[in-house]
Amino acid sequence: MSGTEQQQAKTPWHGRVRAAWREGWALIRSHGPSQVQFWFIALALGSAAGIAAIGFRAGIELLQAMLYGTDDVAMLHSFAASLPWYWLLGLPVAGGLVVGLLLDRFTEDARVRSVAEVIEGAALREGRVERKRGLVSALASMITLSTGGSTGREGPVVHLASVFATYVSSWIRADGITGRDLLGCAVAAAVSASFNAPIAGALFALEVVLRHFAVHAFAPIAIASVAGTVLGRLVWGDVTEFTLPDKNALAFYVELPAFVLLGLLCGVVAVVLMRAIFWTDDLANRMQARFGGPRWLRPTATGLILGVIAIFFPHIIGVGYETTSAALQGSLAFDLAVIFVVVKVAAVAITMAGRMGGGVFSPSLMVGALTGLAFGTVATGIAPEFSGEGTLYALAGMGAVAAAVLGAPISTTLIVFELTGDWQTGLAVMVAVSLASAVASRLVQRSFFLTQLARRGVHLAAGPQAWLSGTIRVETVMRAIGAPRAAPEEALRQMMKEGVFLQSGATLEEAMPLFEATGSSFIPVVRFGRDDAGPELWGALFQVDSLRALNRALTRMAAEEHS
Repeated sequence: MSGTEQQQAKTPWHGRVRAAWREGWALIRSHGPSQVQFWFIALALGSAAGIAAIGFRAGIELLQAMLYGTDDVAMLHSFAASLPWYWLLGLPVAGGLVVGLLLDRFTEDARVRSVAEVIEGAALREGRVERKRGLVSALASMITLSTGGSTGREGPVVHLASVFATYVSSWIRADGITGRDLLGCAVAAAVSASFNAPIAGALFALEVVLRHFAVHAFAPIAIASVAGTVLGRLVWGDVTEFTLPDKNALAFYVELPAFVLLGLLCGVVAVVLMRAIFWTDDLANRMQARFGGPRWLRPTATGLILGVIAIFFPHIIGVGYETTSAALQGSLAFDLAVIFVVVKVAAVAITMAGRMGGGVFSPSLMVGALTGLAFGTVATGIAPEFSGEGTLYALAGMGAVAAAVLGAPISTTLIVFELTGDWQTGLAVMVAVSLASAVASRLVQRSFFLTQLARRGVHLAAGPQAWLSGTIRVETVMRAIGAPRAAPEEALRQMMKEGVFLQSGATLEEAMPLFEATGSSFIPVVRFGRDDAGPELWGALFQVDSLRALNRALTRMAAEEHS
């Protein structure tokens, strides 16, 4: 018997159990996604995220039923048309006030967190998102959607599930790869539970959040997605979100050029929707800066505007699935479809610019279905002998606008299929989705979420080579004063006098342009004390060390994405 075996034999059984437990957790933290044990964590996290998605949806429906006084929230728009005008006006104002007070009290920027922050967490924060602000954002979005806000519920659910993943990552002290895969598991389960779409949920997490299709991530994400779907079906039933007419045929080949044109139109409509949100947000920012006032006033005023719109167009309230279903059924006239598109785009832009919370997925589905129906009415009227059902255009338009907004052509195509249960019209949907995505990606930074981040100075659309430098702090790479091969102190102090230095806390994103501008092979790194003594020389950042650090980071990223 070897010495190690003898030592193990002398160790009490409970000591061996604790040692095995510690060894197991260490293995999961460092090599989690490749371990079978990690799949059980993915299953538990997927179940928790699925429950969160179910609870979020149930909370919205319960509040809507209470506040609007209806037993069938699926027909909320029709019922709301019969309510007194002052009720439709007052509810969004009250909701905006509550949301404004919540965000003003618990967030530093009075802004709701959603999918963009999840993408940023995956790229820059080792799979972590803000926890307390995320929970507050979920509550604010629930109130928004229950009181007349015109956004979607999927974005808040994705962030809420990501908060759960962050708690798990912090608990097991997961590294970046494991943390990102946990984040993907939570997102997949949330989307799957929300849409009853397990395939699309898994691919959404990979395509939109992780932005790679690595093999090591697929198994745990698929397990979590299935867990979310099972829970969703246990609660809501094994039914599709929308019901299509029995006849939905496509006159193949002859009709495909019409879907090419539809895809181009949907790409333009998607860009209009996104830019309307950004333009309205900029306008609201300027007005707030000019007139001042408390931060909670912005969502309250937004609620007032939405209430006025809802008096005349109650279909803008909430996620809009009733109107989307009507478009897919072909029960709306051409003029109504066009008017509803314009009003919905305006309502979504106002809601999001007013910082009331919610996402863009459901609105993009509604706008796309209405756009497709209007286009299909014209197309089938021009050449009825060569046309299939007009409602097929609504289905293709729904997928095309949503894919262009989300920057997710693969998962959105599958979500459309799984939402409707119609697998016979895939060619038409794929044509429209691909062209809409191609058009929109050239007019914005690939998607609504990536453009949101770019407007805040976080540029992820160009790939890791563009943003990885922002994740590496100079103090982790620099050579301290007195270290081997340190820079000459006199030269460093001379550069400091000339105003050429980096502060502690800076990243390589700030350092690399400075190397380019000065032509120097090193730059002093300083830190400031609590008094006014001025900067203290701490060390020097060498360009060669910076390039090595960037190369190592890119190598790790490539290994993760191709493993």
